[in-house]
Amino acid sequence: MSKKSTRSMAAGNRHREAPFLPERERYLRHCADSGATSGSLTIKRNELIWIARFLPATAPVGIDIDQLLELVRQRESIHTGVTMGARMIVAARPWLRFLGWWREPTREQPFQYHLDSYIKWMRDERGFSRSTVDQWEGRIEQFLQWCDETGRDLKGLRPIDIDDYFIQNEARWGRISMRTMTGSLRIFLR
Repeated sequence: MSKKSTRSMAAGNRHREAPFLPERERYLRHCADSGATSGSLTIKRNELIWIARFLPATAPVGIDIDQLLELVRQRESIHTGVTMGARMIVAARPWLRFLGWWREPTREQPFQYHLDSYIKWMRDERGFSRSTVDQWEGRIEQFLQWCDETGRDLKGLRPIDIDDYFIQNEARWGRISMRTMTGSLRIFLR
């Protein structure tokens, strides 16, 4: 028997012996039907084996990001010096979503009422496209988060507060992003 076929048999055994076999196979079939290449399927299959080994038996009830990060830590403790966390997360979330096991993070957005009103205004009164609404919502959400983190109240905002926001973020924004943020924030604050 050749070295290659021995490795192939070992890989097949690892796949069959790992937990959640039907769930992994169903997802891999879905990926193949969606056009995934054989190389991509091999990577997915190998990552899913690792993920399945660390998943608790309660996984069907739901897995959140904190639990997933704990799985990454467990794997990295076995393979010290190897950082496979990002790859594991990238493979795990779509699989868990496919199964309906992924619990999206929920966070209470500060000033949620104001954000909801702004979205409704953009969509219903201005007729902005869904992509524009999503883009501007994300930008305003960042600003509202900053207001909350820095203890600023919307009613008491002064020009110096807006300047502080832009100064704190100028390094991560390009010229176009800065202009877009300025426009969306100007409209929101009106």
